[in-house]
Amino acid sequence: MTSPVPGTAGAGHVAYGGLADPLLPNGNGAAKKAGAEGEYWVAADDAERRAVKECGGEEGRALLFRRYKLKGTILHPYRALIFIRLIAFAMFFMWRIRHNKSNIMWFWTMSVIGDIWFGFSWLLNQLPKFNPIKTIPDIAALKRHCDLSDGTSKLPGIDVFVTTANPIDEPILYTMNSILSILATDYPADRLACYVSDDSGALILYEALVEVAKLATLWVPFCRKHCIESRAPESYFEQEVPPQTGGAPQEIMDDYRRVQMEYDKFKMRLDKLSDTISKRSDVYNSMRTIEGDAKPTWMANGTQWPGTWIDPTENHRNGHHAGVVKVVLDHPSRGHHHGPQDPGFRATDVLLPMLVYVSREKNPSYDHNKKAGALNAQLRVSALLSNAQFIINFDCDHYINNSQALRAAVCFMLDQRQGDNTAFVQFPQRFDNVDPTDRYGNHNRVFFDGTMLALNGLQGPSYLGTGCMFRRIALYGIDPPHCRPDNITVKSNKYGKSAPFLGSVSKAIVEERSSTPPPPLDDTFITEMEMAVTASYDKGTDWGKGVGYIYGIATEDIVTGFRIHGQGWRSMYCTMQPDAFCGTAPINLTERLHQIVRWSGGSLEMFFSHNNPLTGGQRLQIFQRVSYLNMTVYPVTSLFILLYALCPIMWLIPDEIYIQRPFTRYVVYLLIIIVMIHMIGWLEIKWAGVTWLDYWRNEQFFMIGSTSAYPTAVLHMAKKLLTKKGIHFRVTSKQTTANTNDKFADLYEMRWVPMLAPTVFVLVANVGAIGVAMGKAVVYIGVWTVAKKTHAALGLLFNVWIMVLLYPFALAIMGRWAKRPVILVVLLPIVFVVVGMIYVALHILLANVIPV
Repeated sequence: MTSPVPGTAGAGHVAYGGLADPLLPNGNGAAKKAGAEGEYWVAADDAERRAVKECGGEEGRALLFRRYKLKGTILHPYRALIFIRLIAFAMFFMWRIRHNKSNIMWFWTMSVIGDIWFGFSWLLNQLPKFNPIKTIPDIAALKRHCDLSDGTSKLPGIDVFVTTANPIDEPILYTMNSILSILATDYPADRLACYVSDDSGALILYEALVEVAKLATLWVPFCRKHCIESRAPESYFEQEVPPQTGGAPQEIMDDYRRVQMEYDKFKMRLDKLSDTISKRSDVYNSMRTIEGDAKPTWMANGTQWPGTWIDPTENHRNGHHAGVVKVVLDHPSRGHHHGPQDPGFRATDVLLPMLVYVSREKNPSYDHNKKAGALNAQLRVSALLSNAQFIINFDCDHYINNSQALRAAVCFMLDQRQGDNTAFVQFPQRFDNVDPTDRYGNHNRVFFDGTMLALNGLQGPSYLGTGCMFRRIALYGIDPPHCRPDNITVKSNKYGKSAPFLGSVSKAIVEERSSTPPPPLDDTFITEMEMAVTASYDKGTDWGKGVGYIYGIATEDIVTGFRIHGQGWRSMYCTMQPDAFCGTAPINLTERLHQIVRWSGGSLEMFFSHNNPLTGGQRLQIFQRVSYLNMTVYPVTSLFILLYALCPIMWLIPDEIYIQRPFTRYVVYLLIIIVMIHMIGWLEIKWAGVTWLDYWRNEQFFMIGSTSAYPTAVLHMAKKLLTKKGIHFRVTSKQTTANTNDKFADLYEMRWVPMLAPTVFVLVANVGAIGVAMGKAVVYIGVWTVAKKTHAALGLLFNVWIMVLLYPFALAIMGRWAKRPVILVVLLPIVFVVVGMIYVALHILLANVIPV
């Protein structure tokens, strides 16, 4: 039985026949039109839908999503501007070559190389955006197609993967909220399974899952009964007026208070888990060990925990422990009940999806392959237990914000037009902890709502690490139907020696939509599952190369998507309202930059690997290849940006230095080129639906990253190429260490690290340059010609532009004083004046040294 969905009846009526705009529940029980969102998009699949109607309707496979293209009134000017700017840049470059005059020719040569690279990287970024396509799932059509009148469903099975590195950097409460939202999502419980990967092997995470299973018996029926959005309790109870539908108001409030009270108790139990486990282990150890023996960590049932222990010892420490697979909630078909059923939800579906704890074996003799290794272990265990046709993975800090999200992704997978050839469906990433002004560009909407949306017009968006639904066989390295051989042999040298797993691969290739419960969980089957998560299972196989998530690169997401696209599969980008998923972003500048170093470093690793977009991926479309090339080389741009950002140092030199002569014409041409970029950006803002603030924050943070994180990644890559040693990237900490009374306290905490030194130097150099420029204006006011004054003004404009781009970094330096940005606005002019006065004073004192 599926849970009630707000607005279903109305949606089914309005979207009858799949010919109208699809409707999505908006969280308040109303149906929201989600087709041509705004004035810039027009339906592009009307002909296909008319053909289906003329053929007698949607028999067999249905049309389950709508496709929209940009209207010509914005698409044609957009393409024209791209073409005009390309011509303008070529003319600018030729002009620079013809007028190769400068005070410092080596610097002129570097700037020309930089301009060539800027033009090349811009073209790589722009070409894949030539044909933006928006695709909107038609959930009402999916319900008509898959939900049967007897309450059962034809929906395919879905295995949900949640990965967590450790309970220190990634708070347990975040992870448990993610899992609760998955268990409560609107999808048949017998066709959904959740696998939680704990890379630390800590007992506290397993026992937290046991607590989640208890709370789920109340939270899940509550969500189904009242159509709750969002289905993560922490997010839901933080809302001032929590939305709900169905039931009498008093009944809703009674249920709300009861569930909220139980959730508060649940959080208290989570807080005490560490002490509970420690005290329990002390009691057992005092009874069962002798002096000098190791001190195991004990489970509630009186057995030793096979993972890491509180008092670490060999085979039970971080990085060296046995594999653990434990079924916390069994398949609902077994008929098991977890705790007493609440009398308030007797008329509500109370079945819960299967929930499984997985901790792969760690051994110092083997490479653990970071997140990719954990995902592959989940992939194998899930194949043995549920073997669902589709898989969706989440970072542990992401939760389901829209209960229809999984159904939305399935719309693309089952569609009669491109469903069979669709390997994965990527959702945009959204965050609910970002400061209102998004100081460090965490929302990154220019990328998620612009770049990724545009790739829908090619082979589809890249895999972005979380919130992505895969077709299982695509992860197994199987080719898409249009280029797949009739007979596929499942070999042990490719997939490993587990006979049950090899059998599951053969069944997956058939892609049946069955919901067969897993085999009995006897000792033999548990041993088989534990073998699938051993550290040595991958050795001598194609895992991490042509099978599963790819190893050896920090950004396993992009390279895995590249491998799948290279086989000829396509992907789809799914946007919906309200947002499908929400997560947590690092709002502290240092943590944000560490994240960027890992992403950009992984991109460079991919370029210098056998997955290079220039040579890999035999079935990649040309523009799709261009997009992957852009994703792998963009950090190199930072080297030239850093070079230009240091140009203001020239103000400190007494003589006039020009990067290009004639200087005035050079700056004017440069301004035209830059203005054209922003004109194109303005059109992208229009069709992508982002704001100017989103666009501007993207520009500012790219400058900050280009003077800190991106050059650091380039240095890491250079070191790897020279020393042949891998790059170590730390996990981004989501654990706040600041004052918890302030939601955005981490925003105002400055954590100094070496990679910030270039940014500080650029900021100081530009502040000093503006001050010196003011001083020179005073000293040479009667000496400079009009041309020199014009040159100075144009140079000063460049300095001010850099200062504006580095404004968020200046706020970060101010710490908590940044809560009043007006202080910076007042302080900077004072600093400029002081520097200018110092220059004038030194000029007067050293008049015989500094030429007038």
